[in-house]
Amino acid sequence: MSDQALMQLSEQVGEALLQQRATLTTAESCTGGWIAKVITDIAGSSAWFERGFVTYSNDAKQAMIGVHPETLLSYGAVSEQVVREMAQGAMQAAEASFAVAVSGIAGPGGGSAEKPVGTVWFGFASQNGKVTACHQCFSGDREAVRRQATAFALKTLAEDFLQIA
Repeated sequence: MSDQALMQLSEQVGEALLQQRATLTTAESCTGGWIAKVITDIAGSSAWFERGFVTYSNDAKQAMIGVHPETLLSYGAVSEQVVREMAQGAMQAAEASFAVAVSGIAGPGGGSAEKPVGTVWFGFASQNGKVTACHQCFSGDREAVRRQATAFALKTLAEDFLQIA
């Protein structure tokens, strides 16, 4: 997805959040703040974007957004259970209406048979109690995986949580 397409998607997310008088927060690991960057590229995003957490290390996930050490030990950072806790913890810490969380293996190393390079888990949470998670396997180099993850997170947030057609 091009930079222009990411900006358009961010604008759509922002317009939907403004209409709902809602706010968004992000909790990012492998994307390293790229989702927050794309969002804050939009002038006026401070009206609907609360804050972003870059929680690259397990320690940061625990200290900043309350991911339980037991969850990390049992399932690993790249897991459904962890992104669910990341989304819920970020939403609570930021007092936001919605949260999106991302944790994955962007490469080139770090993959395994169970979790190959390109595996990315996404968590989404809303104040109404809805929490979902899903994963994707992206191809390409590190930047390609991160770009695809950023696009997927925004698109899923828009379509599944904000009901943008």
